[in-house]
This record gives sequence, C-alpha cells and structure tokens, in this order.
Amino acid sequence: MKRRIYNFILTNFIGWEIKGNKGLSKKKIKKAILIAAPHTHWIDLFLGILIRGSVGFKSSFIAKKELFFFPLNVFLKLIGGIPVNRSKKNNTVNEIANIFNQKEKFRLSLAPEGTRQKVSKFKTGFYFIAKEAGIPIIMITMDYSNKQSLISEPFYPTENLKDDLNFIESFFDGVEGKIKEFSFTKS
Repeated sequence: MKRRIYNFILTNFIGWEIKGNKGLSKKKIKKAILIAAPHTHWIDLFLGILIRGSVGFKSSFIAKKELFFFPLNVFLKLIGGIPVNRSKKNNTVNEIANIFNQKEKFRLSLAPEGTRQKVSKFKTGFYFIAKEAGIPIIMITMDYSNKQSLISEPFYPTENLKDDLNFIESFFDGVEGKIKEFSFTKS
C-alpha cells in the first residue's frame, strides 16, 4: 500500500519516471550501497525518499552529525538517517563497513559527490565500503531535465579501482541535477 502511495506521488504529482532495475524489492539483496547523483540541492533527499518508496527498497542514509539536533533529528532518524562524525580522525569507511558486517540486512544510500557543489570526480568512500563489506553498489540517477531516475543492476567492485570508478562515473556523466550548473561532469 505504501509503495503505491509513493509511486502515485512520484508519477502523478511530480511527473517522475523510474527506469532500469525497478524490481529491486523483489530481488533478495539484503546488503548494498546505493549511490544517487547528481546531488545538487537539498530537495534531492525528498526525491530520493519518493524513489526508494516507489521501488519498495528500504535504505538508510548518512548525514553529518551536526544536522542531528532536536527536532530535526527525530525526522531524520524516522526516514533512515544515521549521524556520522566526518572529522579526519575517524575512519568512516571502516565504521560503516562494520555496520554492514554486524547486520543481517542493511542498505545505505549515499551521494558519491560528498557535496552539493560541482565536482568532476566522485569521492571513493562508497567504493571502499562496498569492497570492505563485500557488497554491491547500485547506481541511481536523479535526472531533473528528463524527470527520471535510471536504476542500475547491482555492481560488485573488482580489483581495478580505476576501471570501476570510470564505469561508475560514466553512468552519471551528463545527468542534470536540480541545479544544472552543479551537475556531475566526468573529467
């Protein structure tokens, strides 16, 4: 029932379409990193919630701990938010990989740019979390110019970082975000 409501809002009110691997909820993927890009505006969080709800694939997300203050923290935790300390002292990759290793079922959504500003290379934390935890990466575009999201099949990192990142970044190259000039363009 919830899935139908999310889908109704996404398609009828916003006019958004989901393409590609729409059957994520039917697949028995218990653990995965979902990367959604381009992330250019705060509204992307709400679009992401509608997309995941429409597909029926639950996931958590991480956000800087500074955002988790009352009453916003209640809302963020309710929709799957996990606060993280992004200081250089912490090894966030190992911290998150340990969460995957401790749980039977855990999916995490991230913005691979690590910011809402223009970037020409993705940060690699998501990649190393996937490698460390032995889980797939699922890519999701947020294409505002065509009002659609393309969802990839699960991708398992190989031993070739350069080729893997080239493949992942190519998936998102040229996709227009909410703020067009901040959209990801591969260098």
